[in-house]
Amino acid sequence: MGESKNLWGGRFTGKADEQFIKFNRSFSFDRRLFAVDVRASLAHCEGLHGAGVLSDDEADKIRSGLEEILRRGTLDAGYLDEIAVEDVHSFVEARLVEIAGDVGRKLHTGRSRNDQVSVDFRLWLREEIDSISQLVRAAQKALLDLADAHSSAIIPGYTHLQRAQPVLFAHWCLAYFEMLARDCERLGEARRRTNVSPLGSAALAGTSYEIDREGVARILGFDSVSRNSLDAVSDRDFCVEFAAASSLVMLHLSRLAEDIIIYTTAEFGFFELSDAVATGSSIMPQKKNPDSMELVRGKAGRIFGHNIALLTMLKGLPLAYNKDMQEDKEAVFDIVDTVSASLEVTATVLGNIRVREDVARDAAMRGYMNATELADYLARKGMPFREAHDAVGRIVLRAIERGVELQDLSLDEMRSFSNLIEEDVASALSLEETLATKSQIGGTSPARVAEALSAARASLRF
Repeated sequence: MGESKNLWGGRFTGKADEQFIKFNRSFSFDRRLFAVDVRASLAHCEGLHGAGVLSDDEADKIRSGLEEILRRGTLDAGYLDEIAVEDVHSFVEARLVEIAGDVGRKLHTGRSRNDQVSVDFRLWLREEIDSISQLVRAAQKALLDLADAHSSAIIPGYTHLQRAQPVLFAHWCLAYFEMLARDCERLGEARRRTNVSPLGSAALAGTSYEIDREGVARILGFDSVSRNSLDAVSDRDFCVEFAAASSLVMLHLSRLAEDIIIYTTAEFGFFELSDAVATGSSIMPQKKNPDSMELVRGKAGRIFGHNIALLTMLKGLPLAYNKDMQEDKEAVFDIVDTVSASLEVTATVLGNIRVREDVARDAAMRGYMNATELADYLARKGMPFREAHDAVGRIVLRAIERGVELQDLSLDEMRSFSNLIEEDVASALSLEETLATKSQIGGTSPARVAEALSAARASLRF
């Protein structure tokens, strides 16, 4: 590795401390911005050419040099390790001077490291948001595929982790589908505010060269340009928004993971994970552990931490750019890597779940989960719901004392609590009727769930 050279050391006469140089460097992690830095530099070259700062020949040499750098860096991973530099921007500039000569030094005209860093990061993150959004949709598709494979399965629904009311298994899948749909919306909103070009803001006051900022922004696919140079170079709201949206993605994946982990236990037994996504125990031969989902659940906290770290880093910074902002890269890079991996693993797990429909259905028929249906039955017969609630509570107590379910009580026993109860109560308390009556929009009736599955599938456009 060659010797590092400071590209802006004219002001200094002394030598920088080696430990500080090492502390100050970011090339070990911001090299991920290599390709977008070259692309942004090509666009800036066009801006300088259009402003008359570069002649036709100079612009051609710079373009050719940048394209060669991009080609070498893409084909040869070791290319980025051949010289020691402070950051990826210094690397590209140093390589350009090697190839194009002194004309390469003109590329930094009208541009500061401040707006260069920001434009690179926005370009990179914009593309990563697109990639993560596709992974969210893939997880949604996996949920729909699982729901379609078990369209008639019924599971207990829970509140307070206590059995509450039966629901279709597909309805459970659709609940997580909706969470991920909101995540896609939030990522899209974060992308929109990320897709603003700061290039041309220079260090903080804007550029004095007649560069067509909007034209350069169009070359790079930005929707617009920043309106205030001070804000542009010090804005990292887009990083925080992305971190916040990613935190909610991980929150939802963690909740899904928790359900899967619980439902695979012997105590519940609704799911079984295939060998492809489970692990064994180092000491207990019988064990089949849901490590895949436990890791997703654990990694959620890591993303929450990055979100807080970004907010804390920014909260006290004066205008405009401060070196503190270098801390944004590693946090955002890790968020991208962790969220992407978690989404991919979750989709894989969903494709490797066996739903034990008989066990889940049996659980859905126990625990007095048709008690609300009985209260509704009485209310439809004219009894005020509060009175119906009290009456059914007493009927449940009788069933508990006898060790039977509500539907196992005789008609005479039920009528001892209310004369409104008639022979039709048997059908009203059936599992099928309990589901079918939940027929309003968003309910768990088979007809509504079928509609929701169809609409969800159409929304993905797979």
